[in-house]
Amino acid sequence: MLHPAPTTKIDPGLARGVLEEVCAATATAPAHIVVSFYNTNYRVHLLPVGEITAEVGRRIQGVIRAEAKRVDVVKTGGKYIDPVYGRPRRVQGRIVETDTSRNTLTVDVGGAPFVCRLTDHRQRASDFEPGQFVGFGVLKGATFEQAP
Repeated sequence: MLHPAPTTKIDPGLARGVLEEVCAATATAPAHIVVSFYNTNYRVHLLPVGEITAEVGRRIQGVIRAEAKRVDVVKTGGKYIDPVYGRPRRVQGRIVETDTSRNTLTVDVGGAPFVCRLTDHRQRASDFEPGQFVGFGVLKGATFEQAP
């Protein structure tokens, strides 16, 4: 069943979803949160930055930050987060914003924007333009900072 997604305009770098779980650290995994996004099956595991005040099962809004391996401009495929359940390992989407001072790209990956810092020393944010379709691997440790 489709659920109505929010339609109000917000900063293109803010992700809106539902806080599904708050998971304590274990011997094999750090403390993390699980966020789902409207009209998708994604359940993305992210490391919380700062305090998460949202209640489980309620809406949450914030910034997803990740470190991108090599970024490739792609011509085919769609927007996605891979895998559907778990920590993001590969994403593909359209650039909505570049920040050359921070060397980041904000990429709409189908349900949520990721603010990605480029880690390949051969690439700069100035090499890319809003509107380009890109794909890249995500280094371990993607974070979520709840917006006030």
